[in-house]
Amino acid sequence: MPPIRPTLTRPTIHDLSHFLFSTPQPRSCCISRFSSPKPRKFSTSPISRHASPKPRTHDRGPASTEDTQTDFSSLNVLGNTPAPSTSIDACAWDGFHLNSGVKVVGGKGVLLVNGEAFGWCPWEAEGGKEKRLVNGKGQFEVGEAAWGVLGLVWPKPDLLILGLGKDMRPISPKTKQYIQSLGIRVDVQDTRNAAAQFNLLATERGVGSVAAALIPMGFREGVGVQ
Repeated sequence: MPPIRPTLTRPTIHDLSHFLFSTPQPRSCCISRFSSPKPRKFSTSPISRHASPKPRTHDRGPASTEDTQTDFSSLNVLGNTPAPSTSIDACAWDGFHLNSGVKVVGGKGVLLVNGEAFGWCPWEAEGGKEKRLVNGKGQFEVGEAAWGVLGLVWPKPDLLILGLGKDMRPISPKTKQYIQSLGIRVDVQDTRNAAAQFNLLATERGVGSVAAALIPMGFREGVGVQ
């Protein structure tokens, strides 16, 4: 019996074309570049024609007859509150005119405490001939004798408004410490603003809570009021 030889079959060649890849093409990539910000340009063009035109007249026409208008005078809560008799009507060059009609003139200052007005000359309290209120450091400084009324009145006011003439300057620590030792806070201003603040606070809080010590506008260091 002849030997059995294996049958050799030719391998089948499959179509592998669908497995073949074409050569990859280079990808196009976007490179973002950061540019420096451009300066802002402001428009110089004229106003748009849609904007509201400028009024040609300030006449608002006849008064409205509606009963829903706001009465602004009623919004002033202090409008019906009478001003204290010691409120300052005018700051004169050599004194003050009070609401009660009293005039403190002749180069004197005024001390307003608890609804009373007193002539005040703190530069004469020490008995010196030179009329000085400023120490060597440029600070307002007077002795304890200048505040005699504040030391005697009871109850004492909560706040003392100090008007130092035409200009404002700091007060010395010695003077400030004495006033605070009486239980009174002190606020320093020039005379005009001090008078206005006293009028407002005295009307709002009462003359028992606020006092004022005001020097005339025409006072000059070493000379007084002339």
